Amino acid sequence: MVFLSELKSKIIQTLELETELAAFSYPPQSNLGDLSLSCFALAKIRHQSPEKIAQELLVKIKNNLELKKYFSTIKTVGPYLNFFISSEYLATRLIKTIQREKNDYGTSPTGQNQRVMIEYSNGNTHKEYHVGHLRNISYGDAISHLLTASGYQVLPVSYINDFGIHVAKTIWNWQRHPVYNERPEPKGYLLGRCYAQASQLLKDNPSGKLEVTALMKEIESRQGKNYQFWQASRQWSIDYFNAIYQELNIKFAHIFYESEVVNEGLKIVKNLLAQGILKKSQGAIIADLEQYDLGVLPVIRTDGTALYVVADLALASEKFQKYNLKQSIYIVDVRQSLYFKQLFKILELMGYHKKLLHLTYDFVTLPSGMMSSRSGNIITYQELKDKISAQLLLETKQRHAGWNPAKITKVVNNLTLATIKFEMLKVNAHKIITFDITESTKFDGYTACYIQYTYARWRSVLRKSVWTDLLIKTDYQKLTAKQEKLLLLKMAKYPEIISEAAQKYNPSALTKYLFELAQLSNDYYHEVNILKSSPVIKKVRLILVRTITQVLVNGLDILGIKVLEKM
Repeated sequence: MVFLSELKSKIIQTLELETELAAFSYPPQSNLGDLSLSCFALAKIRHQSPEKIAQELLVKIKNNLELKKYFSTIKTVGPYLNFFISSEYLATRLIKTIQREKNDYGTSPTGQNQRVMIEYSNGNTHKEYHVGHLRNISYGDAISHLLTASGYQVLPVSYINDFGIHVAKTIWNWQRHPVYNERPEPKGYLLGRCYAQASQLLKDNPSGKLEVTALMKEIESRQGKNYQFWQASRQWSIDYFNAIYQELNIKFAHIFYESEVVNEGLKIVKNLLAQGILKKSQGAIIADLEQYDLGVLPVIRTDGTALYVVADLALASEKFQKYNLKQSIYIVDVRQSLYFKQLFKILELMGYHKKLLHLTYDFVTLPSGMMSSRSGNIITYQELKDKISAQLLLETKQRHAGWNPAKITKVVNNLTLATIKFEMLKVNAHKIITFDITESTKFDGYTACYIQYTYARWRSVLRKSVWTDLLIKTDYQKLTAKQEKLLLLKMAKYPEIISEAAQKYNPSALTKYLFELAQLSNDYYHEVNILKSSPVIKKVRLILVRTITQVLVNGLDILGIKVLEKM
């Protein structure tokens, strides 16, 4: 049981309260207490004022001998019973817990090893990997880490659409512009440029659209020159995506491809037609879900080519049959909300009564406006990375004129990837991100650079310290500064933050927490000269610093960010 949860349980037991009636919170100001018990729910049950309930509970609890070792003061503030945690007990218990658990501090067995599959980074071959995709992959990876930390057996997977009409559009245009073969950029990147151009060329171009349809049918037949070129160009995209995954340190248990499941999906469509779940309409095949207020979902086009849902039905079947899942989570942007409701309803009608969840996230925009891969108005992953790197390179060179180029490059690369992930996660998934490169690379704001700098600063303090005082007794009573207790309380809340972020699928709660911890610790750094403290005090303060760095490491790791020892 984590530290603060244990204290809450002791209070509940001592006061003989029903757990569901014990509404704990944290006072907004330290002079009001460290932990607060609201008496409103109890007042409703007992038909008394909450202020009177608080006074009665105080009488019952204040002379309890067991609780006296945990709390220095207990008092009422209106309808609240407020507790001041003993600084010595807090420091001793918390620091020892973090020292013992290290990288496991903050984890819990809540998930009971239930198997959950998280599907994200559902990119399209033959299209570019742009800044919008980065929100998906950063969010999916963070959710995967949060659920793992909460005791779930997580299977992160990706589903790549390598067989849609966009493929035919790209190949159609590639064939018309041989210059793409001659350009030096990675071919996976060039396919995205080619697709954007194709989308423009096919506007108001009926004959071109017919050619694309014919090309798609040839690819679906799995024979002929266009199919062979599809195989080759598909691999260019896969190699390009894999290079990005490796750079971002994203690991999948399995990657599914539409081309591998679409034939099974067509068999499912045939069976659903026979069962009446799907029906033919004007030459197409549809799912009429009007009776469920979900509209109509096209399944097969009038030209006979398959839509996304065909492969999704087969993929869902394979997931549950092969992996014995407790839950399947799909991370796809908010535009697909209706589609996933429709997909889940069809699966329900097929007899799949499984826990399915569509986690949505909103758009990423530029200060100049919205992006579109069709129009080519996007910032690609490579372009974004280059712009951020250029900004951070200037900053790092100014800070460390004596560093060699290799060291500077290593730091800049780390900060660049950290910045990308942090910016994608610090905004709640339901809100739009406007990615501002200048703001995101500041060293004194709500940024990855600020938190990384905080960690590196404390590591520098630890390197400068001479641990010749190991035989000196560790006296946690010496941690009497106001900032020290605030830091201890903040670190004590870390397991609750992880639990809450996992339950609400909200990594932004963790980014906010890490920023606040960094702020507190920087204030401490400026107000307390640790290295000039007396040996007894210095030792316990350095131990406190070690616990701060451990919590920062743990939190950044869940966000998929590696710490920097120097910067």
